[in-house]
Amino acid sequence: MSMKGLRRFVEAVEIPPPPPPADELCEFCRAVAGSAHGHVVDTEKRALLCSCRPCYLLFAHDSGRYRAVPDRYLAGTRLSAGEWEGLGIPVGSAFFLVGEHGTSAFYPSPAGATECLLNLDAWQALRERYPLLTTALPEVEAVLVRDGECFLVPVDVCYQLVGLVRTHWKGFDGGTEAHQRIDEFFAAIRARAHG
Repeated sequence: MSMKGLRRFVEAVEIPPPPPPADELCEFCRAVAGSAHGHVVDTEKRALLCSCRPCYLLFAHDSGRYRAVPDRYLAGTRLSAGEWEGLGIPVGSAFFLVGEHGTSAFYPSPAGATECLLNLDAWQALRERYPLLTTALPEVEAVLVRDGECFLVPVDVCYQLVGLVRTHWKGFDGGTEAHQRIDEFFAAIRARAHG
């Protein structure tokens, strides 16, 4: 076969440009939700769903299966080292989520959100002492604690922290980059929170 005969195969193949990045789609109506979209919790599956603004508003005041995640940030409580140790959590950061079966504690790890045993008596004593710990809306808000500093945050913020740890943690101690990003993450929460 001549070179001219082979050229027809090369010339016939055109590589199309890569498609533009897909916009986030609403998981309810499939409309474009945009990059700064809201989230809705599916309480039966314990899952976060992306939602466009109209679908988000449908569930904003709902207490059924689907509940919109509010955008509330509060601060003001600081636990002592002894109070934190009394909870029995093996690391310095955790979040507490109230559901229909009580309170669950999770900490961000390279493996994802890791549920840990919680000393419920110690938790109840802290709730009686610190009102901030009682104000989280079930399933959609959480109490996030780092080194004793407590914040009430939207639950999706906790999973952003989990994603940050999973993506950047290196080795046993996490490495400099992971700790710097975690510090920046909490600085942003501090800036948004009021108490």
